[in-house]
Amino acid sequence: MNEFFNTVLTNTSSDITVLSAIITMLAAVVFGAVIAFTYFKTQAEGYQRSMAATLLMLPIILSVIILFIGSNIARAFSLAGTLSIIRFRSAPGDPKDIGFIFFDIAAGLACGVGLYGYGAIFVVILCAVIFAVERFRLFDKKEAEKTLKITIPEDLNYEGAFDDVLDEYTQKHSLLKIKTTDLGALFELCYSVTMKPNQNEQEFINELRCRNGNLNIILSAAPEIIK
Repeated sequence: MNEFFNTVLTNTSSDITVLSAIITMLAAVVFGAVIAFTYFKTQAEGYQRSMAATLLMLPIILSVIILFIGSNIARAFSLAGTLSIIRFRSAPGDPKDIGFIFFDIAAGLACGVGLYGYGAIFVVILCAVIFAVERFRLFDKKEAEKTLKITIPEDLNYEGAFDDVLDEYTQKHSLLKIKTTDLGALFELCYSVTMKPNQNEQEFINELRCRNGNLNIILSAAPEIIK
């Protein structure tokens, strides 16, 4: 097996030929396509078409750069100098997108140095791991915390006013903060809540509205950041 990979599926020759360049670029395209397809299938939230296209292009770009540099130190320093003046600006994205970028870089480098067989093993194994993580929902939080904001009039005693409703509809809840609104005419209570399974959120909000005089109630998925 080692001999097969080291002879048939490996090309570490420093001489660039048309055939070796074509094989390198074709292998890079295949690796990029597999990685882009994995991204397309597993990134249900925050999927970006431009990101998938980038994942397809990046391995072939890197493999060609490695081919051009080869073992020439002068070319390597020239490349480093060129890249140092380039600035990439983009909005912060999903941390998993960064992982896919590094995945692409490793696959492109494997093609560039001629380690096609080992690169293929790496791509297949890591793609299988990514699919497994998404398929079995590994590392998902079992309980989704939500933020509940209840506006109440200033004459309402908020201590314990909503506890029985919260106990009925939530697994756990905690009061995070209290602040005044409308120049002190109203109070806003901010809770962290975890809903019980199969509870109707509309009925939950309706019962709270009966207690707060039909003032504003907000139930949001994002956890509240205490400032």
